[in-house]
This record gives sequence, structure tokens and C-alpha cells, in this order.
Amino acid sequence: MDRADVGALVRSAVDGDAAAWKALVEGLSPLVWSVVRAHRLSDADGHEVYQTVWFRFAQHLGRIREPDKVGSWLASTARNECLKTLRSLSRLTVTDDPQLLDRVSEEGTPEQSLLDSEEAAAQSERIRRLWQEFEKLGDRCRQLLRVLIASPPPSYQEVSAALGIAVGSIGPLRQRCLRRLRARLDARGAT
Repeated sequence: MDRADVGALVRSAVDGDAAAWKALVEGLSPLVWSVVRAHRLSDADGHEVYQTVWFRFAQHLGRIREPDKVGSWLASTARNECLKTLRSLSRLTVTDDPQLLDRVSEEGTPEQSLLDSEEAAAQSERIRRLWQEFEKLGDRCRQLLRVLIASPPPSYQEVSAALGIAVGSIGPLRQRCLRRLRARLDARGAT
């Protein structure tokens, strides 16, 4: 379409001429479709963009300052709508794969996140209390338990050599130390 013809049709459409509107849509639709196709949208998204562009044009028809440059306005609007659609699609993944649809969210629900954080806080508090009570045990118990929780765990012969405790006494002493620790934790209500 010639620019002068487009400008005259726009002015007529602004005045309510339905035939002018129809001529604009018929004459400039190939331009809008070429922009939409250049962005390689799906058919459904392309039709959505096409309709949105013409809707925006109808909304702004009376405010267009340069009616003979409506082709540029339509192309620019089509491009912007295509980019907006592409941005929204990058956040969505459309699928009909039942395995993907049935997958449990890796993020979990907000409620589950709250429960997990509360559980983590409670676990941290239990560990803090455990170490407080551990520090109140006698030196011999603390030394033995620290050596026994080493990674990799030492053999009883290595523990005997390091702490000067008979091999046969390590197990019973370990049990007494753990019972004391448990009693201290139970007394605090920290188990």
C-alpha cells in the first residue's frame, strides 16, 4: 500500500469509516504476519500476537500522529508483542509428557519449605545442646568419645595406644560415657 493511501485510510478510520478500517486490515495484514512469522512463534501464539497488534492499533487509532507511517507503527508493535510472548514462553515449559507432569516439584510447597526450615532450626538446637552437655563430661570421657567418632574410626588397639586404656576397657567405658551424656541430655529435656 502507498503511504499516502495509508494515511488517508487511517484518517477515514478515525472518523468511523468501516470500509477504511477493513482496507487497512486487508492491506497491512501481510506486514504484521511477516513480523510474526520472523519470530517463529507457534500458530496459536502467532494468532494471539496478530490479534493483539490490531487491538492495540484500534486503541491508539485516534492518537497516531503520523498516519502515513502506520506500517512502521504496526511492525514495531508486532515485534514488541512477539518479544513479550517469547519472554513469557521462556518461563513456561509446555508438555504432555506424563512422567514430567507427575514429577514432584524440586522446590516443594511453601508449607514444606517452612517445615523444613523449622526442622533444620530444631536440629541445630539439638546439636548445640548435645555439644554443651558433651563439654560438661569429664576429660577422660570427652577424649575417648572424640577419638571414637574420628573418621575413619580407629581400631581399639589404636585407641588403647593413644589414650593408655586397656583394649578390654574401651567398650564398657564408652557405654558409661554415653549413658552419662544421655542422662545429662534427658535432665535438660534435650533428647
